[in-house]
Amino acid sequence: MNTNKIALITGGSRGLGRDMALSMAKKGLDVIITYHNNKKAAEEVVSQIEGLGVKAFTLQLDTSKVSTFDAFFKKLEVNLEQSMGSDTIDFLVNNAGTGIYKPFTETTEADFDEMMNVHLKGVYFLTQKALKYLKDGGGIVNISSGLARFTFPKSSAYASMKGGVEVFTRYLAKELGDRKIRANVVAPGAVATDFGDGENKTNEQKRKMVANVTALGRVGEPEDIGGLVAFLCTEDARWINGQRIEASGGTML
Repeated sequence: MNTNKIALITGGSRGLGRDMALSMAKKGLDVIITYHNNKKAAEEVVSQIEGLGVKAFTLQLDTSKVSTFDAFFKKLEVNLEQSMGSDTIDFLVNNAGTGIYKPFTETTEADFDEMMNVHLKGVYFLTQKALKYLKDGGGIVNISSGLARFTFPKSSAYASMKGGVEVFTRYLAKELGDRKIRANVVAPGAVATDFGDGENKTNEQKRKMVANVTALGRVGEPEDIGGLVAFLCTEDARWINGQRIEASGGTML
């Protein structure tokens, strides 16, 4: 019988999701990560997690395709039983996502739909279908963005969906309260990852601009976020519910 708590993290093969997965493993949680295309990277993360003495496996998932979710959860069910001796998970972290940097005037309907499907519609219905597997007393962490509070040009479609996720999370906290399931939002500021073509890692002009409007004077790193998400999936965070926690180093205060 498995006694470890289990977390499912979407988009766990790189960037923020990878650090979340490793941070959770360090706290003794078993971890399931999904990947979109890069199976090799996901398997490397699984190896690192197992190296920390807990169980892990990975499954492919395109969070923009709601029609694939039933098949995904069937695979999850089989792998959960085989790998972790469980038929439930304790935590769901909706992290997977992509970015589009375009001025509002140039954003196409296809761009808008892509952002909506990944960041809002996908999150909404994946969470709905996950409830069957989520233990009473468990938790949901949705990943938003500092851009839902402050504005930088060229992120209107992406940030609008993240604003929607923040409202959705408050509704989850309210409606799932009778099952004692907590729902919170973590909103990272600019973080140096490959997200959005690596803008925050390689665009020196943008990095300098972000650093100048951030109280702690730098762009974030993945390890600035993972520990916070892992904390929300522990007993220490049991009374935190319906909250938006921004991890931006104090951007645009």
